[in-house]
Amino acid sequence: MLAHSVFRAAPGMAPAGPDSILRDTELRLKRVAGADSKSWLRTRVEKALIKGMTRAYSTVQVDPGKFLLQLRAAYRLPISGYHGVYSLEIGELDVVADDVIRSGMKLAAAEGAGFGMGGLITILPDLGILSAITIRTIQKLSLIYGFQFNTDNEIAELWIAAASAAGVDISRELLEKEVVNKFVPRVIQRIAARASTEVVEKWAGRMIPLVSSALGAGLNYWFVRAWGERAKAHFRERHLKLRREAAQAALPPPMPLILPRSNS
Repeated sequence: MLAHSVFRAAPGMAPAGPDSILRDTELRLKRVAGADSKSWLRTRVEKALIKGMTRAYSTVQVDPGKFLLQLRAAYRLPISGYHGVYSLEIGELDVVADDVIRSGMKLAAAEGAGFGMGGLITILPDLGILSAITIRTIQKLSLIYGFQFNTDNEIAELWIAAASAAGVDISRELLEKEVVNKFVPRVIQRIAARASTEVVEKWAGRMIPLVSSALGAGLNYWFVRAWGERAKAHFRERHLKLRREAAQAALPPPMPLILPRSNS
């Protein structure tokens, strides 16, 4: 009686046989297992991103002095300091920024192809290196548009740009902006939480070593491009805002309106 009730179909439909029910059960189990594996992988990826970005924040930083020499020698920018970028055409800065993003994309692609040979086994160390490449690219973009990161406030602004590049709203964390040692770790956590979901969805193919090398290169390339372009837009807008404010401050005060004297 029980077996009959299990295999009985709805009125008007053909009865479901044991094979059909078995296939349906297997599909459900695969969906559950897939969700569990993604949840497990997302947690591991989030931790790897936090570790990679924290390390980049602490140790892997662009040297502003050396990068200034590179801007002058490789890109022939006629500047003696980063304040000089405000006297250049914005198009000149955009060209340099685009080249820096492309360089980061190529480096990330090469790194992704090498680590990708191992599939899932190497995804976590890969993310640590990818985090460093991405943060260094963002630091260079910051300098190109005239924003250094020497003071706590400047460091906080750099990580606001990183959050913007990741598509993370950190308005709640801005209250702690002045306490950079608390602010930056919280921002890193928010970025990692958001990015881990994106990474797991797009990196799923890297679980298969046979295809993961080419896929790893392509995904890393895409990752740095997306983050780089969003960071560039953030710094570019801040740069143009400062230019507008400086132009308004340099305007002469409006002349007072002098009415002609009446003859009467």
